[in-house]
Amino acid sequence: MTALAVIFVFLAASIGLGLRARRGKDMDLEQWSVGGRGFGTIFVFLLLAGEIYTTFTFLGASGWAYGKGAPAFYILCYASLAYVLSYWLLPPIWRYAKEHRLVSQSDFFVAKFDSPLLGALVALVGVIAMVPYLVLQLKGLGIIVSVSSYGRISPHWAIVIGTVALTIYVTISGIHGSAWTALLKDVAILAVVLILGIYLPLHYFGGIGQMFHRVDAAQPHFLTLHSSGMSASWFASTVLLSALGFYMWPHTFSAAYSAQNEKVFRRNAIFMPLYQLILLFVFFVGFAAILVVPGLKGSDADLSLLRITTASFPPWFVGVVGGAGLLTALVPGSLLLMTSATCLAKNVYRIARPATGDAHIARLAKWLVPVIALISLYFTFNGGSTLVSCAGSPSLDLA
Repeated sequence: MTALAVIFVFLAASIGLGLRARRGKDMDLEQWSVGGRGFGTIFVFLLLAGEIYTTFTFLGASGWAYGKGAPAFYILCYASLAYVLSYWLLPPIWRYAKEHRLVSQSDFFVAKFDSPLLGALVALVGVIAMVPYLVLQLKGLGIIVSVSSYGRISPHWAIVIGTVALTIYVTISGIHGSAWTALLKDVAILAVVLILGIYLPLHYFGGIGQMFHRVDAAQPHFLTLHSSGMSASWFASTVLLSALGFYMWPHTFSAAYSAQNEKVFRRNAIFMPLYQLILLFVFFVGFAAILVVPGLKGSDADLSLLRITTASFPPWFVGVVGGAGLLTALVPGSLLLMTSATCLAKNVYRIARPATGDAHIARLAKWLVPVIALISLYFTFNGGSTLVSCAGSPSLDLA
């Protein structure tokens, strides 16, 4: 019960922060979806760089290290390159968005090409892509909470409770709730990842170097790229493709609108690639689990971080890990929900009713949040795969 209690403390804190974030703000569509374009360096950093730490960090990244070895390191590379590109890419997008008062990625295409129909098409394609990604976060949430609570709550109920909490604070606070919850999430996950990535290799092997020697002795060539399949050419091409497509995600693209000025992006571009290095410690956990909790096959490889954590730490710390994992689903999930609702209300509904006022569109976007959440819940309980293949690739902002 200790672990479950700690997890619920994290859930309550996220709801509290999310609800408090709207205090003193008039939640029109611009304020709700892009924060009134008033976020400074820290919040933009959390929304863009902090977005790499999703449920994939806890499950998929360590699962790939556990099950595939060296190919997992491509996850470390693609976002670093994308962040470098952001130095030049995001400032002109932000300037154009501010000038034309854009609030969604689809708005960008409407304004740039003077085509509401193109905007509607982009919105529909974006929502169709984001719903599976939201499903991925909910699946991860269920796994993390259930395993870290030692099975005291089922994945089904964990997903339902998490979705209800997510829907409430997104509807009320929009991107402000996402930003404040992201602050709690990043503090928690950085502490957890560093502790796990340093302690486990030291505890079981005497150090990180010794751990790699043991893994290499147990599984020769596991720590090198393959001669075919996941080879060096696969590695380079996947990193390049993932980096170039990084900001094509609607929720990432529109999150850039929230900055108060374009200098925010240039400051962040200096530090964001370094922040990506934290993922190394997640890989260390996956590699340590190869020898500590052997035998995980297929999708069970995604459980490697949780299995080694429950085998190595007391329940209260397992609860902290579960709570941090819960937040890695709620924060990206909130952006996906909000962006999907905004695109449908502003760029699809308005095609049918072009005379609709902004206040009505804002209300509709908020009402669409629970609708999209229910659709995502339906798909969450139908289907399954490993966390990487569920999304096609970690290039879907999954890390």
